[in-house]
Amino acid sequence: MNYWLFKTEPSDFSIDDLANRPDKREGWDGVRNYQARNFMRDVAQIDDLVLVYHSSCKNVGIAGLARVSKVQLPDPTQFDPTSKYFDSKSTEEAPRWWMVEIEHIETFEKVLTLKTIKALPQITKLPLLKRGHRLSIMPIIKDEFIVLLNAANSITTVR
Repeated sequence: MNYWLFKTEPSDFSIDDLANRPDKREGWDGVRNYQARNFMRDVAQIDDLVLVYHSSCKNVGIAGLARVSKVQLPDPTQFDPTSKYFDSKSTEEAPRWWMVEIEHIETFEKVLTLKTIKALPQITKLPLLKRGHRLSIMPIIKDEFIVLLNAANSITTVR
């Protein structure tokens, strides 16, 4: 099992939006960074756990928990000429961009703020805290994932 942090701007798509989708599931589309794409295409597995992180907002931080429910899906926005994520070099026979589907597990009562995350002494390897790290999808080591989940006062447990 892998553990992830997926960043999103809540004005575009939030943990609440995910919770309100039919079956509480949504494709994680629009990622246009090759390394993040490769994580979704080559590494993500069904049942991986995902911390959903709200960025570019008043209350920046981890807002909830999801799980990967489908993998290796071509991102349909690459084929849509009206989408801001359209890629004219991509074809349905040879897609360039991939996504996973995630399923809502939990919305945290309070956002675990970036300030609080930075103050946790056990969090030393989280890519989010590394200077210049801007990926929207990043792996998290299990031990740090558990620390973050506990700090968020999640009702979910990970063994």
